[in-house]
Amino acid sequence: MKSTHSFHIPVMGIGFTIDTPLKVAQYGIDSVISLVDDILLEKLRKMYSEKFEIPYKEITDKIDDFRAKRITSYLNLISDLAEKNFQALKDVSVEKSDEIKKYIAMLPDGSHLKSEFKKLTENGFNISEIKNWASKNLTMGHIDVNIMTKVDKDNYRKNIKLPVEYNDAHAALRGFAQSNLKSSVILSAGMNPRLYAYIGQFDNFYPSEVGTFNKKIILKVSDYRSALIQGKFLAKKGLWVSEYRIESGLNCGGHAFATDGYLLGPVLQEFKEKREELRQTIQDTLNQELVNQGRVISKHPLELKISAQGGVGTEEEHEFLLEHYQLDSIGWGTPFLLVPEATTVDENTLNQLVEAKEEDLYLSDISPLGVPFNNLKANTKDLEKEGFIEKGRPGSSCPKKFVSLNKEFKETGICTASREYQYLKIKELDDKQLSPGAYQDSLYKITEKTCTCVGLGTSALLAYNLDTKVEGTGVSICPGPNMAYYSKIMTLKNMTDHIYGRDNMITRTDRPNMFIKELHIYIDFLKNKLEEVKKDMNKKEEKYLITFTNNMKEGVLYYQNLFTSITNAFEDIKEAVLKELEKSIMTLQNIGLEIENLSPIPVVS
Repeated sequence: MKSTHSFHIPVMGIGFTIDTPLKVAQYGIDSVISLVDDILLEKLRKMYSEKFEIPYKEITDKIDDFRAKRITSYLNLISDLAEKNFQALKDVSVEKSDEIKKYIAMLPDGSHLKSEFKKLTENGFNISEIKNWASKNLTMGHIDVNIMTKVDKDNYRKNIKLPVEYNDAHAALRGFAQSNLKSSVILSAGMNPRLYAYIGQFDNFYPSEVGTFNKKIILKVSDYRSALIQGKFLAKKGLWVSEYRIESGLNCGGHAFATDGYLLGPVLQEFKEKREELRQTIQDTLNQELVNQGRVISKHPLELKISAQGGVGTEEEHEFLLEHYQLDSIGWGTPFLLVPEATTVDENTLNQLVEAKEEDLYLSDISPLGVPFNNLKANTKDLEKEGFIEKGRPGSSCPKKFVSLNKEFKETGICTASREYQYLKIKELDDKQLSPGAYQDSLYKITEKTCTCVGLGTSALLAYNLDTKVEGTGVSICPGPNMAYYSKIMTLKNMTDHIYGRDNMITRTDRPNMFIKELHIYIDFLKNKLEEVKKDMNKKEEKYLITFTNNMKEGVLYYQNLFTSITNAFEDIKEAVLKELEKSIMTLQNIGLEIENLSPIPVVS
């Protein structure tokens, strides 16, 4: 079934979309909740239960399987409340017609629902007719969830390690699987074979005879090869991936998983060309496994959607991606951080985002996961971190421990942003007797890590005036580079009008095309990687840099052909784009020569 809207709101941080479905699902807009922080989910469940006078019983950490139970309870609550909002919208009356008008007004102009509603109301507003039509035709947005597959910490009780199904990601999956939601789990951050195998324990992830699912799987990927490998792996367990959600490696918010120089355009092209091959290859594998398991095989081809996200900023880019690459949906993330009707951001952080320019948004190494992380300068969590360093007590007290994954010092794991880890690491550093310069460089690498698993959720607590005694008031925020071009707080209608070209929320005239912006970010990333290894580059690093550079050159050539040949888009910027691409080719050739001129040292095995 075709979605109501051609965009979705992806997961943002831990808390920024934590209750987004409650705000937007009734208007047919799909959105995603992060399942990282069950403590935060429980706090919001209590808040919403009190607000809507629903009986609430706390799920404490003394209860067996508390993490999964908290997640299930929160998702069921949000589902029930969103459903009530939607039913109220469809229950049209003279006094309550504004909500249905808002639903219709936000739809794309070409929507058949919009034209039907216009016909229905052109001779007046017949309440019973509209109510009947709404009941049959309007649909609610999906309430999807996101699990970062690698954030799968082992858990212990009384110093005894619990079975693997109590690991964080496993428990989160179980929480979703046991909820009433009929929606999708989005698996991001790469493959976790144990977690993928565990999905097979829940019957509602398997297809019915007519090809429907109670629970679907969406994979977030950054290239075709990754999609094929992961899709096949899951198919061998009898599990079908209903959607591959392609994200720009670097031109996105949150953690940035850089590809080996593969740019978004060529990646989307490969998916377009091989979409049917991907479906057939994986469905053949899937059907064979379903036979082996004695399960039902769908009599119909299973639905396979392809969507994309990362850096999209104009209606022209939105439409081009949909039409040229035949995509099913486009993710709009970062701009929605400025839409309080859709996301949950505290007032201070909201104002910082409004003021943010290019130089305030950067790719950092602050994440304890060791993955590049899009960051906002002078966010209050980083300021808090710097205050601890100045006091001679670097690191966080680590109250939540969701990323206590480093096992250098303890089998149970420690977070690299924690005070305990940084104390031990600095002690180790002190024994190395390094030169002052080398010591300071190493010290900075240790202490720059920020407690993001707390910081990315605190904004929601502040926005709702909830207790932050344990967490503190420091907020981490992770907008993509696109934030630089939005500079005002917007309504939900402002934003949907912008996406569909009915209004323009970008006041600046110097925003680069999304493909060019991503290209520049990748070139900067490559230059930084080269700088890191210049002094003592080995053969392995040389191979990586050469491959990266060559893939980028191929990407630029692809864009040169694309912008030369397209006739129905980007006419006003085509000349400027082609000039930028020419410059980029020269830059990449120079980087290639620089790599050649460095003398690599052999890798010691």
